[in-house]
Amino acid sequence: MDREAAARAIEAFLSALGRDPAHEPELAGTGERVARAWADDLLAGYAVDTDVLLAENVLAGTSALVVVRDLPVATTCPHHLMPSTGEATVAFAPRDRLVGVGAAARLVDAFARRLALQEQIGEHVVGALERHLHPRWAACRIVLSHACMTARGERTHGARVETVATRGDASDVAVIHAALGVGR
Repeated sequence: MDREAAARAIEAFLSALGRDPAHEPELAGTGERVARAWADDLLAGYAVDTDVLLAENVLAGTSALVVVRDLPVATTCPHHLMPSTGEATVAFAPRDRLVGVGAAARLVDAFARRLALQEQIGEHVVGALERHLHPRWAACRIVLSHACMTARGERTHGARVETVATRGDASDVAVIHAALGVGR
């Protein structure tokens, strides 16, 4: 990422909106701060090789069910470049391979810290789990509040969007939904 170009673009954006970073003290350095925030945090997921992340954390073993709840999610909507925040739940029914719960949390974070639609994050998570663990099934529930719905447009404060992605043998939908907490 070209941070200097990004910083100049932010200053040009502010100028185009009628603000003058050179003459408004509160805007001094905003271009650099915004560029740094995007490079180091908001888009940090692009630097994570999720295949390596999972490959390095696969464990031999089995369990009837693995559920990791209340994983914090912060992502940026590609349509308005506004944040969405909330929580994710990852669940899977292993065969003979597990992954550390910390790796599951890092996997969600890696896919969220990109320009991503909420639906895509869950699909990417379950796809990666399926490729590396070959579970009976894998699922990811994400519940987010979208700034593009609360700070503009509809201004639907308190509204949350829930998505559920599943892969594998989903013949027992009730078990998957219970594991994910769907309907809570």
